[in-house]
Amino acid sequence: MLSSWRALYRLLQDRDPAMKENPCAGLKAPKAAKRLPSALSPDEAVRLVEIPGDEPLAVRDRALFELAYSSGLRLSELAVARCGSRRSRDGRSARLGQGREGADRSGRRARRSRRSARGSPVRAGHARTPIPKAMFVGRSGKRITPRAIERRLAEWAVRQGLSRHVHPHMLRHSFASHVLQSSGDLRAVQEMLGHASIASTQVYTHLDFQYLAKAYDQRAPARQAQEA
Repeated sequence: MLSSWRALYRLLQDRDPAMKENPCAGLKAPKAAKRLPSALSPDEAVRLVEIPGDEPLAVRDRALFELAYSSGLRLSELAVARCGSRRSRDGRSARLGQGREGADRSGRRARRSRRSARGSPVRAGHARTPIPKAMFVGRSGKRITPRAIERRLAEWAVRQGLSRHVHPHMLRHSFASHVLQSSGDLRAVQEMLGHASIASTQVYTHLDFQYLAKAYDQRAPARQAQEA
């Protein structure tokens, strides 16, 4: 609305030389409230990634979602993940994603997911010669697309009984929030997410406080006494 008023008075001043004052000059727009990123609860995240069954697509999707949740990878990073990624100096963590030379973003559970992906029946049966190192492929044998990942994640969220829409970035938010809740190490979360600035990571401290406040409300002695 303020932008519209500014444009109107600029137009009026251009057309009417007698109009000297612009009542919108110096007015600042109010700051919009910052929206916190949506994250799954630990129970919801576990339920989502524990996809049942040994069907080829189920095996692939389980590995895909486990890697996304346990590494905090971006959607674009998931889609281009390759087998045989470069390892860190300790020989245990695969170097994936953005950030300074790629961050050590893959822990023990993620490494298990990567092994599952490499041995996935979908990849073994359909991967074509031009993309032999693609970690996740579809029925066509081509590298899985970001849109396909989004669609599969939304479908599995419904099948697994989650009551809200789940998108890939929500898994990244969940990863960051849960690591911060368990460790309290904001700098480590920054490195894991590949953020260049700590300011980008600080939003997860608000999610952490939100989680603690909710847990307190559920377990506060006064509430328990009232319910009793």
